[in-house]
Amino acid sequence: MVAFTGCSSNSDDTGDASSTTASTSSTESTAPELSGQITVSAAASLTDAFDKIKDEFIAAHPDVEITINYGSSGQLSTQIQEGAPVDVAAFADTTPMDALASADLLDAPAQTFARNRLVIVTKPGNPSNIKTLDDLATAGVIALCNENAPCGKFANQILSTAGVTIDESKVTRGQDVKATLGAVTEGDAVAGIVYETDATSVADKVARVEIPEDANVTAQYPIAVIKESQNADVAKAFVEFVLAKQGQSVLSDFGFLAP
Repeated sequence: MVAFTGCSSNSDDTGDASSTTASTSSTESTAPELSGQITVSAAASLTDAFDKIKDEFIAAHPDVEITINYGSSGQLSTQIQEGAPVDVAAFADTTPMDALASADLLDAPAQTFARNRLVIVTKPGNPSNIKTLDDLATAGVIALCNENAPCGKFANQILSTAGVTIDESKVTRGQDVKATLGAVTEGDAVAGIVYETDATSVADKVARVEIPEDANVTAQYPIAVIKESQNADVAKAFVEFVLAKQGQSVLSDFGFLAP
């Protein structure tokens, strides 16, 4: 190649460009296309955003199949630790991801790809006239996530910071944020504490009450490839897609904060 370049030193710019284009096309044509199937375990709060990210990733790589298992981050982490065949984990809290790292189950350190905040949601029109966290103590049935789910952990932290205690007999707990939100939109709960992104997804079915900055929590969302992935190339490409501009644009569209 060096000798060829020397002999071509007197060629015009068009000739050089043609050679470069031909070389690039040859390289691209020999690059292996992604194919095969992967399973992603993702926090329930990522449902809408990751469904779209999956569609866009598959549009770019038609030979790939992606199955996404949504649920509570804590439960998903436990399933992976117990041997569930998962290629990528994407959680709503660092703690369940740290558990996978401690068990040496990650291919590489997890990376934060999004952040989220929490908000109070009520029945449309806020019939219980909930204005503050204090009002949750006497408003009626309140929906919170299970305490082993990140949204439950964060809700407890918020209430503790605000000095608010809700009698457990007045609490209904969902296994994840979607179930907790459903208790407000479809059940007997008069209010609940959920992620802002989930509240936004049902904006026509709930009223929002903001949580003061000094009491609120910012959830960090980590993502990582599982070491035992059976399709590491696709798994790594999916993680890169989530972290890259196209994935970040989708997350932003659904209300997630930048990492």
